[in-house]
Order: sequence, then structure tokens, then C-alpha cells
Amino acid sequence: MDNPLIVQYHDREWGVPVHDDRRHFEFLVLEAAQAGLNWSIVLKKREGYRRAFSQFDPEKVARYTERRVQKLTLDPAIIRNRMKIEAAIRNARAFLAIQEEFGSFDAYCWPFVDGQPKLNRWKATGEIPATSPESDAFSKDLKRRRFTFVGSTIVYAHMQAVGMVNDHLVDCFRYREIRRLE
Repeated sequence: MDNPLIVQYHDREWGVPVHDDRRHFEFLVLEAAQAGLNWSIVLKKREGYRRAFSQFDPEKVARYTERRVQKLTLDPAIIRNRMKIEAAIRNARAFLAIQEEFGSFDAYCWPFVDGQPKLNRWKATGEIPATSPESDAFSKDLKRRRFTFVGSTIVYAHMQAVGMVNDHLVDCFRYREIRRLE
């Protein structure tokens, strides 16, 4: 890895268990934005997303209007795909409904892995799956709750990012560090 943003993301964030709802929402927005693109593109635009999406405050994003959508489709600091922008707003509303029902998004999502990170033991990147039975179930439930851009692959990426699964390779220094955080 020679991209400094990717290296920093891998070495500091990816796979660290997250229990903060705003961070969950941030990753859901960013992973949906990444669909069909390279993650490094999204990381380069992360600060633009923070600004454009009210520091990932789902209550504020849920109130975005058509006028705001129009403005965002012109913002070069983010990926200007109307469907992805509208999905972020729709998902903010669904996110708030989950918080209302479960007390937090965190309380809702972690039971998909029985409340603790699923520890995988991959030796090569080619072994890491794009989905899992847990991401299939999580994705299906999010869709039932009116989320969009939450296919099983995107949801699995979310689970990796927020530490619901530890998919660092067993010989990666982060594999052991993340295990100690569990």
C-alpha cells in the first residue's frame, strides 16, 4: 500500500470496534458513496463529506430538502451522484427510526454478530469474502427498514470498518492490536 490515506485508515481506523452512532452513520454514508468506486476516492473526499453532511449528524441530514440535494449535486468535494446523495438522506431518516426503536443504532447492529467482533483468521487477501451470512441478514433487515445502498457487500464493508468483523490478515500487526481492543 503506497497511498498514505489508505495506510493511515488501515493502521488507525479499519476494524476498530465502533460504538458511537455518529461514526456508524458516517461509515454508512461513505460506504454507500463508495459503491462502484475505489475506497481511496472516498477517503480523499471524506472532509468534503463531513462538511456537506453536517458532520454526519443524522438528525440534520434527515431534514435535508430538495434544494439541499440540488446544491450537493454541484459540490465537487463529494461524489455528486444524486441517487447516493438521496440515499444518505433517506438512510438518515431510517437511522433515526432505528435509534427510536432500539435506543441507539449501535444496540441494533451489534447483535448481528452476537454482540462481539467476529474473529476471522485469513492468511491471504483472496480469502476475505465480500459478504457473509451475517451481512446478508443485516442487509436484509436494513432494506426492510427502508435503507437503500445497503446490499450485503456494502454492509459487509461496514461491518469490517466498524470492527464487527476482524478481517485483518493473521500476520498483519493490526490483527493482534484489534483483538486486544475487543
